[in-house]
Amino acid sequence: MDFLTDLVAPSALIACLCVGLVAGVIKGMVGFAMPMIMISGMGSFVSPELALAGLILPTLTTNGWQALRQGGRAAWATVVRFRSFLIVGFVALVISAQLVRVLPAQLMLLMIGVPIVLFAVTQLMGKALTLGDNPPRWIELAIAGFAGLIGGFSGVWGPPTVAYLTALNVPKVDHVRAQGVIYGLGAAALFGAHVGSGVINARTLPFSALLVIPALIGMWIGFKVQDRIDQSAFRKATLLVLLIAGGNLVRRGVMG
Repeated sequence: MDFLTDLVAPSALIACLCVGLVAGVIKGMVGFAMPMIMISGMGSFVSPELALAGLILPTLTTNGWQALRQGGRAAWATVVRFRSFLIVGFVALVISAQLVRVLPAQLMLLMIGVPIVLFAVTQLMGKALTLGDNPPRWIELAIAGFAGLIGGFSGVWGPPTVAYLTALNVPKVDHVRAQGVIYGLGAAALFGAHVGSGVINARTLPFSALLVIPALIGMWIGFKVQDRIDQSAFRKATLLVLLIAGGNLVRRGVMG
């Protein structure tokens, strides 16, 4: 573990592992929120850039599990249905990933935190947007581009994606699987983009790999809870967690 203690203090490492476990539980229950919880929680103990590096492999592995829970055929059908969203989001993600080395840390925290707070508040107030079954194509492309831009520099692209799927009235099982497919492919693109940006390197990759363990354990627990307990109540609880996490990011971005 010496190679990790050179990068992060032992106490901060333990805290990050706990954050990964909590993020996995919540993702298993509601299908999203792992990157937001990890970037916010770990950002209290390590730098925003290291927190971003740390969440990439846990996000990739847990979304793969989530996407394939109903089998490969169902996952492929989701890819086909949301192909335009995936393509536009991928392009925007790769472009914005290069902003990590350019944007000041406080600005990056605000750009992540403000959308999270807005999303959580509007959802808790019952202000969800309804688009119907066949929304205009430009809406899909605009939301995909926005999600990709946020995801590239922060690793967080859940809020606009969840809002879009919710507005389409996608059924629960399909909703969760679609999140897994979209986030999983996005996480793969994010990994490649940040190998190029330098965020993922020989020093940060072991840190991210270690966080996979608590994330998978947490997700297994979350799946068990999702299968047995009312989903709506847990979604509201998760939105409260996101509101707190986003508020913490905004606070750090404003106060420095």
